[in-house]
Amino acid sequence: MLTQFIKFCIVGLSNTALSYIIYAVLVYVGLYYIVASVTAFLLSVLNSFFWNNKYVFKPGGDQQKRGIWNTLIKTYISYSFTGLILSNILLYFFVDILHISEYIAPLLGLVITIPLNFIMNKKWAFK
Repeated sequence: MLTQFIKFCIVGLSNTALSYIIYAVLVYVGLYYIVASVTAFLLSVLNSFFWNNKYVFKPGGDQQKRGIWNTLIKTYISYSFTGLILSNILLYFFVDILHISEYIAPLLGLVITIPLNFIMNKKWAFK
């Protein structure tokens, strides 16, 4: 499980960078930060699914039978809780309540969302 978590973090770091770049560019061009966050989320989960399916939670044994569409839907559902709902609540809290920069705020929420994402993906989405 430790090896999987390390791989998950490697995929997550690259995916977080991609998501943040999409988010920052969209905010920079004038898109409302929550809309930018949702757009970055949708694209980054698709990227994350691809790499987690191929590299982290590779199908094998009884997992060989898991359907790609079923796993993709479960991935979106699990990330929706942490990557969309929770991260946007935290984003709103950091930006509108604590007045932290909308460029810094999404990075702060990662401390909470990354471990939750791993557990949900390991125990449910890629099971």
